[in-house]
Amino acid sequence: MKLFNTLTHKIQPFKPIEPKKIKMYVCGVTVYDYAHIGHAKSYIQFDVIVRYLRFRGFDVFYVQNFTDIDDKIINRANAEKRKWDELAQYYEKTYLDDMKQLNVTSVSKLVKATEHITEMIDQIKRLQKKNIAYEIDDGVYFDVSKFSDYGKLSRQKLEELQQHRVEPNPQKRNHGDFALWKKYKPGEPFWNSPWGKGRPGWHIECSAMGEKHLGTTYDIHGGGIDLIFPHHEAEIAQIEAITNKPFVRYWMHNGFLLINNEKMSKSLNNFITIRDALGKWGAMAVRFLFATSHYRSPINFTETSMASAKAGFEKLQNTARDAQRRVHELGSGKKDSLFIKKIREQKKLFIQAMDNDFDAPRASAALFEISRLINSYKGTRQTLEEALKTFMEMSDVLGFVFETSVAVPKFIEDLVLKRDIARKNKDWKRSDELRREIEEHGFNVDDTSSGTVVRKR
Repeated sequence: MKLFNTLTHKIQPFKPIEPKKIKMYVCGVTVYDYAHIGHAKSYIQFDVIVRYLRFRGFDVFYVQNFTDIDDKIINRANAEKRKWDELAQYYEKTYLDDMKQLNVTSVSKLVKATEHITEMIDQIKRLQKKNIAYEIDDGVYFDVSKFSDYGKLSRQKLEELQQHRVEPNPQKRNHGDFALWKKYKPGEPFWNSPWGKGRPGWHIECSAMGEKHLGTTYDIHGGGIDLIFPHHEAEIAQIEAITNKPFVRYWMHNGFLLINNEKMSKSLNNFITIRDALGKWGAMAVRFLFATSHYRSPINFTETSMASAKAGFEKLQNTARDAQRRVHELGSGKKDSLFIKKIREQKKLFIQAMDNDFDAPRASAALFEISRLINSYKGTRQTLEEALKTFMEMSDVLGFVFETSVAVPKFIEDLVLKRDIARKNKDWKRSDELRREIEEHGFNVDDTSSGTVVRKR
């Protein structure tokens, strides 16, 4: 198995610290608003990665966090005259609801920043003891000049990185030094610390939670490409300055999401929440778009791409639904070895694709070929059962949930009955009219040897 490591900027063999065991951390959401479609891309794609690793026999311990104390949370709570912690808890719940609908289920442990203040303070104290952290009037800062590898993840020199920072303070040793602890300001939440009342900086949160639950060195750290600098660069600096050991072996970052070729933002009026997308296109169409795309590639989210995703998922769902029906209709007999060989060849291609930096587009192409083979198969029940098992196994890696039986409304049943009568009377014009009427209501009718089959479009 190979994956692209942002740290080395190469696709390289994947070898976890412990054979068949993987420790993994992915940066979670800041809970100050409804999760947006960019979050869906990130967490669906990491969900697929973890599902595949488990499919390949790895024991994956996957930690994801909530940033539940942050400037954005405080500002939003003050603007809405709400308690900051109640606001954070509300958006935690809406996020979890979104993930449940999207079938993002692979996270082993969800952790909150506010439940790890002690660990954050401990890390800062260790940095201060090494004279890497220093205290000034408004907080405690990390001295970037004391960590010679600062910039190795983003492949920038310290002088270049200094220009990006937006925390100007004449007391800072270097312009690029970042906050580890922010001292108390009236109206803000606070915790007691050796430096007085205050709250943690953003970067120390994830390094402390990662160390607590995964140790000082672990296998995979993931997140959006926008987190490479400053967040992940700062995490590396904090941990490696303390331990003098590699922090994470493999860094994984997923590509940007664009809306009609533009960056998503409220100012451009193209901000799409997950809940809005679910209401418009459905959970599995959203999941299909991201699960079948390469995690490192940018995605342009458009009406056209969503229509294609919806149609693609429905093709797979129809395969699952029809095959499960046909399993009970086909006669018993020996397995068709030639057909099973074709199915196994596609499964092998699926695995080869996912083993190569989780190439979901190629993997999903193999899944669609299995779908095509199943749709055209008319042999024995035992053969179809094995093919369907493989199809469902691969679909589960991509996290698809199929509705294999759908309640058909009474009025649709009545239309189908009328159409059957028209067909019996060879009134083909009336039969076609009724078919179109049924399709307008979102159902398809298939005429099979065992009768008319109705399915959701």
